[in-house]
Amino acid sequence: MKTKGFWILKGLKFAVMGAAFVTLAGFAVMGLWNWLMPTIFGLGAITWLQAMGLLILAKIFFGGRGGWGGRMGGHGHGGCNGGQGRHEHWRKKFEQRWESMSESDKAKMKAKWGNRCGGFPGGFPDNSPAEEEKAAS
Repeated sequence: MKTKGFWILKGLKFAVMGAAFVTLAGFAVMGLWNWLMPTIFGLGAITWLQAMGLLILAKIFFGGRGGWGGRMGGHGHGGCNGGQGRHEHWRKKFEQRWESMSESDKAKMKAKWGNRCGGFPGGFPDNSPAEEEKAAS
């Protein structure tokens, strides 16, 4: 059994490694900016703190999902939000697998997944969304 001290040490190690990564990323941005931007565009040099601000700003603008993590724009999300965009591949793979399942396996799958996130997005492959709504009523 793992002790509480082990998890505290593990969390501390994670925090130190994260802080080191963020610090190094700031220095990398600062170094690249100060090497390229004054020469190419005639902009001034920046400090490490300004480089950190640029990293945060870039994350907000280009990071996705409201600014923190993932992708933004035309990419759908699986689960409760449907299977559009990059998840369409997995939807097609599931539909192929669904076709090869026996009726009892399909019934088990429907029972297991039918109530999660409002059911399978768009209904199960052999049911239309209208049939899924009738079944839920």
